[in-house]
Amino acid sequence: MNDPDILLALEEVLDPEIGISIVDLGLVYRADWTSEGIVVEMTTTAPTCPFGETMAAQARDAVRRRFAETPRVHVRLLWDPPWTPERMTEAGRFALGWEPGDPISELKH
Repeated sequence: MNDPDILLALEEVLDPEIGISIVDLGLVYRADWTSEGIVVEMTTTAPTCPFGETMAAQARDAVRRRFAETPRVHVRLLWDPPWTPERMTEAGRFALGWEPGDPISELKH
Protein backbone atom coordinates (compact mmCIF):
# COMPACT_ATOMS: atom_id res chain seq x y z
CA MET A 1 0.00 0.00 0.00
CA ASN A 2 1.21 3.51 -0.78
CA ASP A 3 0.78 6.29 1.74
CA PRO A 4 -0.55 9.41 -0.03
CA ASP A 5 1.55 11.76 2.12
CA ILE A 6 4.74 9.91 1.23
CA LEU A 7 3.76 9.94 -2.45
CA LEU A 8 3.19 13.67 -2.20
CA ALA A 9 6.76 14.13 -0.93
CA LEU A 10 8.07 11.93 -3.75
CA GLU A 11 6.29 13.99 -6.43
CA GLU A 12 9.11 16.55 -6.24
CA VAL A 13 11.61 13.96 -7.48
CA LEU A 14 11.88 14.17 -11.26
CA ASP A 15 13.33 11.67 -13.68
CA PRO A 16 16.30 13.70 -14.98
CA GLU A 17 15.95 12.47 -18.55
CA ILE A 18 12.19 12.90 -18.89
CA GLY A 19 11.44 15.70 -16.41
CA ILE A 20 8.36 14.01 -14.96
CA SER A 21 7.92 12.99 -11.32
CA ILE A 22 8.81 9.46 -10.34
CA VAL A 23 5.26 9.12 -9.00
CA ASP A 24 3.62 10.10 -12.30
CA LEU A 25 5.98 7.84 -14.22
CA GLY A 26 4.89 4.94 -12.02
CA LEU A 27 8.40 4.30 -10.73
CA VAL A 28 7.31 4.02 -7.08
CA TYR A 29 6.26 0.48 -6.21
CA ARG A 30 5.92 0.98 -2.46
CA ALA A 31 5.85 4.01 -0.17
CA ASP A 32 4.69 3.26 3.33
CA TRP A 33 5.35 3.24 7.03
CA THR A 34 6.86 0.32 8.91
CA SER A 35 7.64 -0.09 12.60
CA GLU A 36 11.15 1.19 11.86
CA GLY A 37 10.29 4.18 9.68
CA ILE A 38 9.47 4.72 6.02
CA VAL A 39 10.19 2.30 3.21
CA VAL A 40 10.22 3.31 -0.45
CA GLU A 41 10.71 0.75 -3.19
CA MET A 42 11.18 2.18 -6.63
CA THR A 43 12.57 1.39 -10.03
CA THR A 44 13.78 3.15 -13.15
CA THR A 45 12.37 2.99 -16.65
CA ALA A 46 15.23 0.63 -17.58
CA PRO A 47 17.70 -1.37 -15.45
CA THR A 48 20.57 0.31 -17.29
CA CYS A 49 19.41 3.83 -16.34
CA PRO A 50 22.49 5.71 -15.10
CA PHE A 51 20.36 7.89 -12.78
CA GLY A 52 18.87 5.18 -10.56
CA GLU A 53 21.07 5.84 -7.53
CA THR A 54 20.68 9.60 -7.97
CA MET A 55 16.89 9.35 -8.06
CA ALA A 56 16.92 7.03 -5.04
CA ALA A 57 19.02 9.56 -3.10
CA GLN A 58 16.68 12.38 -4.14
CA ALA A 59 13.70 10.28 -3.03
CA ARG A 60 15.35 9.66 0.34
CA ASP A 61 16.08 13.38 0.75
CA ALA A 62 12.54 14.41 -0.23
CA VAL A 63 10.99 12.02 2.28
CA ARG A 64 13.40 13.09 5.02
CA ARG A 65 12.54 16.75 4.42
CA ARG A 66 8.82 16.04 4.68
CA PHE A 67 9.09 13.62 7.62
CA ALA A 68 12.07 14.95 9.57
CA GLU A 69 10.96 13.19 12.76
CA THR A 70 11.11 9.75 11.13
CA PRO A 71 14.00 7.71 12.54
CA ARG A 72 14.67 5.81 9.32
CA VAL A 73 13.98 6.28 5.61
CA HIS A 74 15.00 3.33 3.49
CA VAL A 75 14.84 3.61 -0.31
CA ARG A 76 15.50 0.49 -2.34
CA LEU A 77 15.86 0.19 -6.12
CA LEU A 78 14.11 -2.81 -7.65
CA TRP A 79 13.94 -4.19 -11.18
CA ASP A 80 11.41 -6.91 -10.57
CA PRO A 81 8.78 -6.46 -11.72
CA PRO A 82 10.18 -4.45 -14.61
CA TRP A 83 8.67 -1.03 -15.21
CA THR A 84 6.16 -0.65 -18.03
CA PRO A 85 4.33 2.45 -19.34
CA GLU A 86 1.07 1.02 -17.98
CA ARG A 87 2.28 2.08 -14.50
CA MET A 88 2.14 5.79 -15.39
CA THR A 89 -0.57 8.04 -14.02
CA GLU A 90 -2.88 9.98 -16.32
CA ALA A 91 -0.83 13.11 -15.49
CA GLY A 92 2.35 11.33 -16.57
CA ARG A 93 0.79 10.20 -19.83
CA PHE A 94 -0.50 13.70 -20.51
CA ALA A 95 2.95 15.19 -19.81
CA LEU A 96 4.38 12.88 -22.47
CA GLY A 97 1.78 13.97 -25.00
CA TRP A 98 -0.42 10.91 -24.95
CA GLU A 99 -4.08 11.49 -25.58
CA PRO A 100 -6.80 9.52 -23.81
CA GLY A 101 -7.34 6.32 -25.73
CA ASP A 102 -3.86 6.26 -27.26
CA PRO A 103 -2.24 2.84 -27.04
CA ILE A 104 0.24 2.88 -24.14
CA SER A 105 3.02 1.56 -26.33
CA GLU A 106 2.91 4.54 -28.71
CA LEU A 107 4.37 7.91 -27.71
CA LYS A 108 3.22 10.91 -29.72
CA HIS A 109 6.06 13.03 -31.06
